[in-house]
Amino acid sequence: MVHPYMFLVHLFEKIGLGHWAHSNPHVIYMWFAMIIMIFFGWLAGKNVQLVPKMIQNVFEVLVSGLEEFMITITGEKGRWVFPLAATIFLFVFLGNLMGLVPGLFPPTANINTTLGIALVAVPFSWMVGIKYHGIKYIKHFCGPVWWMIPLMLPIEIIGHFARVLSLTFRLFGNMMGHELVVGILLGLAGLFLAPLPIMALGVFVALVQAFVFFLLSVMYVAEALEESH
Repeated sequence: MVHPYMFLVHLFEKIGLGHWAHSNPHVIYMWFAMIIMIFFGWLAGKNVQLVPKMIQNVFEVLVSGLEEFMITITGEKGRWVFPLAATIFLFVFLGNLMGLVPGLFPPTANINTTLGIALVAVPFSWMVGIKYHGIKYIKHFCGPVWWMIPLMLPIEIIGHFARVLSLTFRLFGNMMGHELVVGILLGLAGLFLAPLPIMALGVFVALVQAFVFFLLSVMYVAEALEESH
């Protein structure tokens, strides 16, 4: 769905970059999401206290909950991966929510954004496997017995690259679908009343899609950490 008015694109028009901004709104709003995350990260860490206040409490509950959930999947060995995994979750969730705010465009409704995130998450799991297993990580692709290598190796390689496509199209399809539904309802049934149930559901969809992306990314890391059989 093309939003009737996107205020950041309008700002770029003022400085003579309107054509580029209309062609790449996902890039602009991706930057905007990054600025919001950096600001709230700075705000949360600015005055860390032994007795936390409201903002610190919110961030501590969110971060510690995600971290403990991730550790149940990866074990203690995967704790160091949490900063990247949490960043992916928060960015995807914030990007999804931006589609519910008039004047904003959800960067996750563009396939270039979702592909970019997937190209971070999946190859990073390979790097984790190489870090912990070295050259022996190739055993994850070779199957349980040596004579199955000609069959299993190409299947595993294709499967791992398919993870990138799976993460990309799952998130893109759901967010673009939500955008299209809201746009159709706006055109058919009015500006405010018709989209409200869909927009309320959109908050839930935004959270679920961010959590699914986070969960799959963590599972790929956990798989890379395991010893091959």
